[in-house]
Amino acid sequence: MDRSFLGQHAYKSNFHPLFSFQMGSTRIRPYDYGTLRPLRALAVKSRYWKPGIDIADMISGLVLDLIRDRDVIVISEKAIAVALGRLCDESKIIPGCSARFLARFWMRKVWGYFLGPLSRMSRINIERLRNYPICEGASHKQAAIVYAGVTQALRHGSEGGMDVSNLPYSYVCIPLVGAVEVAKYIKETIAKRSGKDIEVMIVDSDKTYSFRNLHITPRPNSVPGIHCVGVFAFIIGRLLKLRPRSTPIAFTSSRHRPDEALQIAAVSNRARGDGAGKTIWDIAERFGVKVTDVSWEMLENIAHYPVVIVRRR
Repeated sequence: MDRSFLGQHAYKSNFHPLFSFQMGSTRIRPYDYGTLRPLRALAVKSRYWKPGIDIADMISGLVLDLIRDRDVIVISEKAIAVALGRLCDESKIIPGCSARFLARFWMRKVWGYFLGPLSRMSRINIERLRNYPICEGASHKQAAIVYAGVTQALRHGSEGGMDVSNLPYSYVCIPLVGAVEVAKYIKETIAKRSGKDIEVMIVDSDKTYSFRNLHITPRPNSVPGIHCVGVFAFIIGRLLKLRPRSTPIAFTSSRHRPDEALQIAAVSNRARGDGAGKTIWDIAERFGVKVTDVSWEMLENIAHYPVVIVRRR
């Protein structure tokens, strides 16, 4: 990959924690991860990944000139899922009675007045739940029931790993199937092209909550050692103020303990940032439109960091 191509990408990094400097036309900036100091992260800026791109080729092009042996390449699950076309247009979904009940009563009343405050959610998010959109929300809950099941549909968001943030119009991202195989394929492609001994992790920003060696998450299909307990993980984790970290759902390394995998996921998520916003409401407010009026073009104008290289100091 020549330097002119490298100059098209920007990087956020704490690889050099004592100073900043220029590399090509991009800026390297230091980051302090507090208790995560043994790890350093380099977030690689890329164009927005639309359906149909070759993910292995795209990721290889972004990291080949940057990686070293033993680096961990951490990739956003949603970015991969969108590139693979795992999208559902909720505007075409006709909700059933269960979905309408969840949108009208469960979200507005149970989450808005009981589970939201119990989970120490922010006032603004509680108000959003109390005004949960009935029509669009019912369609979303119907999609959650179909793709993730009824128990996951009881969650206030990210049902089964489904994600509507940083997506246009009424699209929702459906979680990957066979995430481990996808991670292995990406690793093999990069290793073959670079000759480096690297590992690949696919991560979801949905949180895992930890108490010592116990790790619980509402997200199904995480790495071994992390236990899915559905909606209770969010409520218990927030109520008891357990340690929240992003959830690794696939990791090609078999040598790392769950806590090490969670530490890598946490560092990568902080380096990556929130894209256009943490929630679909934040994104809509940023662009001054309704939640279903965010367009591909709007998202393309936001800095995206779907790939993060994590390295031991």
